[in-house]
Amino acid sequence: MENILQDAISAPVSPAGQFLSNSVLSLSVIAVLETEVPVDDSQAMYLLRTVFLPINPRFSSIIVTNEDGEQRWKRVEVRVEDHVNVPVFPAGMSPEFYDKCLDDYLSKIAMENLPQSRPLWEIHIIKYPTSHAAGNVIFKLHHSLGDGFSLMGALLSCLQRADNPSLPLTFPSVQLRSNKDGEIFSMRRTLHKIFSTVYNTASDFSTSILKSCSAEDDETPIRSGQHGVEFLPVGIETVIFSLDHIKQIKSKLGVTLNDVITGTIFLGTRLYMETLSPGSGSANSTSLVLLNTRMFAGYKSIEEMVKPNAELPWGNNFAFLTIPLPKLRDVGAENPLQFVFKAREIIKRKRMSSFAVYLTAKYLQLVSKFRGAQGASKYIHGTMTNTSMGITNVMGPIEQMALASHPVKGLYFVVTGAPQSLMIGVISYAGKLRVALMVEKDFIDPRKLKSHIEHAFDLIFKAAGSSRTSPLAN
Repeated sequence: MENILQDAISAPVSPAGQFLSNSVLSLSVIAVLETEVPVDDSQAMYLLRTVFLPINPRFSSIIVTNEDGEQRWKRVEVRVEDHVNVPVFPAGMSPEFYDKCLDDYLSKIAMENLPQSRPLWEIHIIKYPTSHAAGNVIFKLHHSLGDGFSLMGALLSCLQRADNPSLPLTFPSVQLRSNKDGEIFSMRRTLHKIFSTVYNTASDFSTSILKSCSAEDDETPIRSGQHGVEFLPVGIETVIFSLDHIKQIKSKLGVTLNDVITGTIFLGTRLYMETLSPGSGSANSTSLVLLNTRMFAGYKSIEEMVKPNAELPWGNNFAFLTIPLPKLRDVGAENPLQFVFKAREIIKRKRMSSFAVYLTAKYLQLVSKFRGAQGASKYIHGTMTNTSMGITNVMGPIEQMALASHPVKGLYFVVTGAPQSLMIGVISYAGKLRVALMVEKDFIDPRKLKSHIEHAFDLIFKAAGSSRTSPLAN
């Protein structure tokens, strides 16, 4: 174990952090930065000590348990060289060969647990050219350190704008939904909204409880039902979409970017299922969407995020939404736009019952109080196990970034350690939207799934382009 500092400041691990870091459930985030030039790792140790470690004390801390059984962060002396890995592959091979090496290496580190005896992060430097990049820098960070919002903020603290390092990175604007019907509501509509919210909250909260305990999705081409699937090898494939094309669909249909990409993923997944097993496109399948619970208005500096009572605080501030996948027999593959509208309708209804998220959080606290953090972890693990796929998304910068003078060509991320056969990570960056598919190896074919999602987007794009009017999503 690395040396514990005698004057270390010991802070408690947040409840969410404890739920995600024990023998029942242990989640990590793997982020891959693709560089335009070969990676020079000569400055890696210096940059980690002077730039990365000072970002947050948690990067220099381990989790310890005191006499009362309480988990706390404990500062330690960090041996940076223990956290950096530079694998060696055969020299002089083709980019396609190194694609396979990278895939196998990502599968390997996805299955491995981070050692509890040192701070919960690793960096892997791939110095071989693949089909997509001249080099790759891989960050693996445990979810107890923070959620995607926090970890993206940390990552961005290490990066600069490629075109002008003196200027800050900027992000797409986020607009809250506005009410197009005006300020005045009739009493009938107000009462209807109240009753709908109460009903949806009760329904979603009870569904959440059942999903953890007994309401299991069907076994399909995207859900093997294999016990211990989180410990099996994985395959990773990515899909790239043009943000301009997504915005064209958004404007034409009067929906959001999230509606478009969620509808695309749902349609592509259903088409893949139906191709492999006719009829499964209408099976009972649910996605688990990780929702950032902050009032998001762009990333803040790390200094602002770690302040007491920060507006956008560091940590794990997220909730789960269970979203049923629209069924092919109900929506119809011949009308791809309906998958976008159906996704919008379901997500909008779920957001209207956001009090259910609060109730679920309180329920987890109650379970943790009487059964410990592992009891709450079992609830989350059960929910993941009984659903078919997980989706999480993060907003990236508009401009191209550089890491120590290495222009970043692309980036993507996945969450590992979840008991699901399919996990999807979505991130925007420099005019593109990258969808990463992490699948149970030898069960889901990632290239076929990618092909079906690309085909789904083409169907939606063409249908939106030929639509004469902008249908309203109710």
